[in-house]
Amino acid sequence: MKQRLLVLSILMATTRISWALSAATEIIISVPDQQLALIDRGKLISKYAISTSKFGLGDGNGTYRTPLGTLFVSAKFGDRLPAGAVIRNRVPTGELVNVNAPGRDAIVSRVIWLRGMEQQNRSARDRCIYIHGTPEERRIGMPASFGCIRMRSRDVIALYDLAHIGMHVTVTPKRVADFIRPEEPSLLARAD
Repeated sequence: MKQRLLVLSILMATTRISWALSAATEIIISVPDQQLALIDRGKLISKYAISTSKFGLGDGNGTYRTPLGTLFVSAKFGDRLPAGAVIRNRVPTGELVNVNAPGRDAIVSRVIWLRGMEQQNRSARDRCIYIHGTPEERRIGMPASFGCIRMRSRDVIALYDLAHIGMHVTVTPKRVADFIRPEEPSLLARAD
């Protein structure tokens, strides 16, 4: 009986995850909110605080800016690495860095590599624009990166497990709320 319940529990969890990974699921990165949202057909799945570039928005080589527009996930690195694992050139170094370690600004935990789909962000992949973990978690929520989208380690690990190659990523000057469809009224919610 316990084994059947375990199997049922796993099947239910798999069903929830596959729903979250529908073809319509996309990542929205709101620059003014400094938030990343996972949205499926106008429904918010999850939301995380992030940091975009302290140099502003754009895609020129050497500008260290965060590119705007529609991109997609082109590669992922860091399967099963522990939180704080340093990743250099998309390869784990074996070093672990603590959260807010003084003088450390490494890429940690996971890397989600982005490729631009528009003229305005065509250099994103060559510039190595990632969504990645950072040990500088105290700076999350304000522009602090050198072009990438930084996240807390626990958050980028959770996102990594939901993101898939080809998933659309929109970096926008709009607010996350602009992408969420209002809840439709339900007869079940009526008070009368």
